[in-house]
Amino acid sequence: MGRSYFHLHLVSDSTGETLITVARAAVAQYEGIAAIEHVYPLVRSNTQLERVLSEIEAAPGIVLYTLVEQDLAGRLEEVCRATGSPHLSVLAPVHALLSSYLGAHSTARPGAQHMLNAEYFKRIDAMNFTLLHDDGHLPHDLEEADVILLGVSRTSKTPTAVYLANRGVKTANVPLVPGVPPPAVLETTRRPLIVGLVATPERIVQIRQNRLLSLNADDDTAYVDRDAVAEEIAASRRLFARHNWPVIDVTRRSIEETAAAILDLYRDHRLRFIVE
Repeated sequence: MGRSYFHLHLVSDSTGETLITVARAAVAQYEGIAAIEHVYPLVRSNTQLERVLSEIEAAPGIVLYTLVEQDLAGRLEEVCRATGSPHLSVLAPVHALLSSYLGAHSTARPGAQHMLNAEYFKRIDAMNFTLLHDDGHLPHDLEEADVILLGVSRTSKTPTAVYLANRGVKTANVPLVPGVPPPAVLETTRRPLIVGLVATPERIVQIRQNRLLSLNADDDTAYVDRDAVAEEIAASRRLFARHNWPVIDVTRRSIEETAAAILDLYRDHRLRFIVE
């Protein structure tokens, strides 16, 4: 069965992140169908909009947009109707619901969610901390972390940590290496949530083999030996069980799904910490 395609125009007066996330989540539900994405960020003037309109006219398709300036949105809708392109203001239903519930009207502020406020600088601080504490670096101040990720090599610790940092969570990650004891500070640290990441031996071996291949390295090593890897993972599970640290199996999880599970654990951990 062949794959079918359609043009998907994503028009935003900000970075476009909201549109891209919503659109991809929706399109992913349709098997055998793929979108040819046309992404237009930071559309805030008629000149910028004209380029968008010319591309929609050249390749009509579905148009999703987040334009808070009514004049720009109106002009976009006119061209969509003229070209037969179905269109939707993604945030309009949310604004309508909020306005109805709150009894207030929104103020048109393109990119308001990206203002340089305290939350923004919290994310920058978290990102700096996370990058400095990648792969076991600077273990002496792990107590300052919000979350510490532990796991054998190739359990997605670094990308998961970076994703969490982008959510404002200061995250350190520590590799578990055979024959090397984990940092002693983990035995006494109290403030951070410590999470163990595991995967099946087959998955770890596959990722490690690809890693060695990309480095043109010799694969005749315990690093990719199935039995050795299985023992590494078993040892990590024993460590996590001994300290009662929560464990997440990342074998079939995306980075986003792993991070969501960690954030859920972190909310509970933070509440317990506050109560104590």
